[in-house]
Amino acid sequence: MNSIFHYVGLAAGLGMPLFNIPLVLHIWKRKSSSDLNLVWLLGVWSCILLMLPSALISQDAVFKVFGITNFLLFTLVAAVALKYRKS
Repeated sequence: MNSIFHYVGLAAGLGMPLFNIPLVLHIWKRKSSSDLNLVWLLGVWSCILLMLPSALISQDAVFKVFGITNFLLFTLVAAVALKYRKS
């Protein structure tokens, strides 16, 4: 039985990763990701990657939607940040 809390959680699980988009746009606009710590960036991305298989096999739609969306959008953040990383 789906309650209002399920639908609110589903919307939040889909919406929260969307906040990665302004970060991507910020990096792209400045053509620099020097304000991001590389250890933090790769640490967060690694944890998201390691959680993805669990999200994919989960019966919980909220966790599944959040896991997939978060993986895709944070992978975009990591790719753009690494592209614009000044050595």
